Amino acid sequence: MSLAVQEDWQRRSLGSIWHPCTQMARAAKLPPLPMARGEGAWLFDHQGRRYFDACSSWWVNLFGHSDAGLSTAIKSQLDTLPHVMLAGCTHEPAVRLAERLSARTSGALGHVCFGSDGASAVEIALKQSFHSWRNRGRTEKREFVCLKNGYHGETIGALAVTDVAIFRDAYDPLLMRAHIVESPDSRLNNEAQALAAMRALLEARHDHIAAVIVEPLIQGAAGMVMHEPSYLRGLRALCSEFEVHLIADEIAVGCGRSGTFFAWEQADAPWPDFLLLSKGITGGTLPLSLVLTTDEVYQAFWSEDVSRGFLHSHSYTGNALACAAANAVLDRFDAGQLARNREQATLLAEAFAPLAADARIANQRQRGMVLAFDVIDAGPGFAERFHLAARTHELLIRPIGHTVYLMPPYLIDAPTAQFLVEAVQATLNEVLSHAS
Repeated sequence: MSLAVQEDWQRRSLGSIWHPCTQMARAAKLPPLPMARGEGAWLFDHQGRRYFDACSSWWVNLFGHSDAGLSTAIKSQLDTLPHVMLAGCTHEPAVRLAERLSARTSGALGHVCFGSDGASAVEIALKQSFHSWRNRGRTEKREFVCLKNGYHGETIGALAVTDVAIFRDAYDPLLMRAHIVESPDSRLNNEAQALAAMRALLEARHDHIAAVIVEPLIQGAAGMVMHEPSYLRGLRALCSEFEVHLIADEIAVGCGRSGTFFAWEQADAPWPDFLLLSKGITGGTLPLSLVLTTDEVYQAFWSEDVSRGFLHSHSYTGNALACAAANAVLDRFDAGQLARNREQATLLAEAFAPLAADARIANQRQRGMVLAFDVIDAGPGFAERFHLAARTHELLIRPIGHTVYLMPPYLIDAPTAQFLVEAVQATLNEVLSHAS
């Protein structure tokens, strides 16, 4: 394929597609990179150049592009039952998926509601929390709590519990008012302080608060801000003490990213009242999200009165193709994927250990298959400059502010880990040398 083909797709894309999370005036100067195919951890453009997908295509790809096992599962389901509405009907892939996810919580979260994407899962959980309290006669419990710099999606409800200014400020007049509480950050050693701030709020407002929402262990869009499992134990205890629901948003950190299938497993605490999954649950093949919740929440809706029911849906709820892909993902974990992830995480840690001594970076950190560091004196436009420079080093990577992170597919061996650290270091050298 020629450069002309590449440029033609760029031109046509800019003329017809409103790209996500993109200022289109800027995209006109820096056109999107047309991809022709994917294989394993690599993406290929129309000129045959390859790029290692270091961010797993926005954190969704677990086992690499064009994975044969996932493709087979989807094709088999396509020939059998692509879709049927889940209102008044059911099907094997959805039932099996719900049962298997519940079993991973030992039945504590035994009821699964299907959504389409991460933000829709957040909307479902917020609505279920509020509505369940209302059904129990606690109509005053209608407020929500989120953490500073937390991110939970870009629909109206999800934005209301998101504290990332660039996403929410334009729509602030449309949003409900959430309480924003100090977030834990292991770089600051402030977990106890953050819990104290949460306690103070819950003591004052628990009669009015429906739920607290948290990203367990890693706040992704905040710049891969990590905290200790002890914070989650303390938060679970506070929510139980003050009769407030706890929503664990594992959309980014679930499905093995953090080192366990559910990040919450590392808390060694009772399960949250809601646990949300999306992104990796289908291995980067089809959109799907799920909200797992308790029997107590479920029973609050149990009634012949339709007004007490949870009347939330979308046309593709529980899509059979997506559920088949998700079941194939669970098959991989049942076959020992977490042990392989631990080995791969160790390879990443060993390869990047020397980089931690680089005086130009700080706070190199890792949780499972997520590795990040902050760049000192990154300069204006660092994320864009780094992203563009990395392409020349066969790397597709998108820093968040001055934080460089890797969340790669689960395909890391020693040579790959070494390639990644060399590509990251070469990109860093190029970007910082041009800035000085």
